[in-house]
Amino acid sequence: MPQIEQLAATYSSQVFWLLLIFGLVFFVIGKGMVPKVMDTVALRDKQISDDLAAAEAARNKADAEEAAWRDRENANRAEAQALVAKAKAEAAVSTEKKLAAAQTGIDAKLAKAEARIADARASAVAEIEEVASEAAADIVKRLAGIEVSAAEARPAVKEAM
Repeated sequence: MPQIEQLAATYSSQVFWLLLIFGLVFFVIGKGMVPKVMDTVALRDKQISDDLAAAEAARNKADAEEAAWRDRENANRAEAQALVAKAKAEAAVSTEKKLAAAQTGIDAKLAKAEARIADARASAVAEIEEVASEAAADIVKRLAGIEVSAAEARPAVKEAM
């Protein structure tokens, strides 16, 4: 076959061109493109590590600011609670004073009312004794036929009451 016979004649030139193209590709890709790609990858890795470090620093700063804010918030809350407690105490004292003043006024009115009731009771008892004395004198006159004055019947009525 003629193709096999040509193989020996062209074999050496094909090997030469194969090695030449392979060397050219090796030097172009291996020495030209690969370092650029590796530099890009290294730059990307450095950028990522720098971004992670910056994020970590920002998170630490935010944590510190949050802790400071919480401390201020707790201090403000404690101060507000102290003010509320003070206001409650002042209101309780003020209310107690108002209640005491109102109680004093009520006690005075109650004492006056009790005195009026006692006077009215004494007056009512005196009137009842008077009416009872007159009624007793009238009853004695009707039943016994003896004339007794209201003044004479009054000691008997007092004794009976």
